Amino acid sequence: MTLNLGSPCLSHFSQSHSPSLHLPRLLDAVLTSHSPSSSLSLRSYLALSAASSSFPHRASLSESKNGVADDPAPTPGPGVLTDKLLSEVAGAKDSDEVLRIIEEQSGRSSGVVSVPDCCSIIAASLDRNNAELALSVFYAMRASFVQGVGEDGPFVERWRWPRPDVQVYTLLIHGLAASLRVSDALRIIDGICKVGVSPGEEVPFGKVVRCPACMIAVAVAQPQDGVQIASCAKCRYKYELVSGDITNIESEEVSMDVPAWKRGLRFLGLAKQSIPAAVHSIVVQMPSGVARTHRFATETVDLPAQAGERVTIASAAPSNVYREVGPLKFRPKAPNFYPGEPMCLTNHKDGRESLLLRAPPKDGTSSFLSPSVVFPLLAVLATGDAATGAIDPSLPQLLSAGVVASLAAGATLNALVLPELNKIPQRSVDAIAIKQQLLSQYSLLQSRIKDLREAAEKEVWMLARMCQLENKIYAVGEPSYRARKSRVKRVREGLENSLRGRIELIDSYARISSMIEIEVEMDSDVLAAEAASNVERAAEQIQQIMEIENLEERWRLQVEANDEAERLLSEEQD
Repeated sequence: MTLNLGSPCLSHFSQSHSPSLHLPRLLDAVLTSHSPSSSLSLRSYLALSAASSSFPHRASLSESKNGVADDPAPTPGPGVLTDKLLSEVAGAKDSDEVLRIIEEQSGRSSGVVSVPDCCSIIAASLDRNNAELALSVFYAMRASFVQGVGEDGPFVERWRWPRPDVQVYTLLIHGLAASLRVSDALRIIDGICKVGVSPGEEVPFGKVVRCPACMIAVAVAQPQDGVQIASCAKCRYKYELVSGDITNIESEEVSMDVPAWKRGLRFLGLAKQSIPAAVHSIVVQMPSGVARTHRFATETVDLPAQAGERVTIASAAPSNVYREVGPLKFRPKAPNFYPGEPMCLTNHKDGRESLLLRAPPKDGTSSFLSPSVVFPLLAVLATGDAATGAIDPSLPQLLSAGVVASLAAGATLNALVLPELNKIPQRSVDAIAIKQQLLSQYSLLQSRIKDLREAAEKEVWMLARMCQLENKIYAVGEPSYRARKSRVKRVREGLENSLRGRIELIDSYARISSMIEIEVEMDSDVLAAEAASNVERAAEQIQQIMEIENLEERWRLQVEANDEAERLLSEEQD
């Protein structure tokens, strides 16, 4: 995969004032492949985006003494860590002690440690088996957001750490795997998948929920969301999304004995609904404390979620959601579904999406197509035809033609006309089409990141085993193991190169995912916050106006009382 940085799409994207309009087309080119060779083009694109952004540039260790960059785009210079200082720093207890040593030895009270110096500190600490210091430095870099120069001048008042990059990730993961600290290395890989997320993050982007009919991303279920109505730009129907924690779940396995007439209908293609294997009834408690019960069936007996897990159930639009056109009401719900019927369940813990089936009735009500209903109905119709034939031979044909015409008209109306009339107008969904396209690409990126992370975790385990095997060979010390030692070293270097490529891809995909999150939240959360603040300001203004009116009323009553008192006094004097 090659991303042409000089392409018209990218140049137009960089000049546009609305990145969300061109980001979907650019991501289509980026997501055409996820081979390791594509990491260079991704990094080039991200570097170009960062260079052309309007954010303030950051100060580096090589800048002026007060930490202010003289050039708007400074180039990093050499670090200030000497071999003696590096040896002293590598024995520090944590990152705060490292900054204190650097401040004392450099003679400067503020600045930002350069990334090469951070790599030197991490490498030296790992060489001295001080992995705790390496992790402390990394997490300090991960939690560092305030650095560089602000709009009102410098705001670097002490030594700070820079943000980590791919070089830091790769060096630390390789070092931890060589130190046989696999769990710490896996946590670092998990952190790479979340760009811009500091430790202790409690405000995630949310879980992308798909349309149960089209299976494209339509909305984001955030932790504070309970019930929301989402519209799909592809099928143009609305769905109710209920998000919450499962407090109770009851499951019952359904008998798999299928009547012969149902098998025949399925064979002829007249009945397309799958046969349920189990019926589940779950209680979902939303963040507001309100709980809802959903009853549905599944094709297998496996549970789609467990008690205590957070889920989102996508249902057909409820009956109170409709569109009025004169005296008519059109309900934008998916056809062949009852209002509020569960259609799909998304598990937030593992990301699994399960399509749901209609649960059979509890009272065992027979279907219209059941032989116990069809055969008596045919008998009644045949008897009616015989009775009407005795009166007028042409009457049965007329009645049959009328019944068939009525059934055909009703079927056409229900299958073709009403579903089209119930759809949301195209102009109403054009505004959310770009957002849903971004969410679809975000979901694809997350699946790519998940696959890369799983492959990287396996390679970390293999790399740690190669390092352990190499340690055993060194410990044995037999000259006959020299060829095997060379072979193990060659395999280890191959694993390190492969792991480096996967880390670069994960970092690039994670950065693009963060770009999509920014665009989506700017179009939804920021607008909602602005609207809420505008409503709050309007309420405050109304309250102030009411207080002023009350104050004026009290002054008016006071003036009238004073006038009345003066009048009474003047009458007494007279």
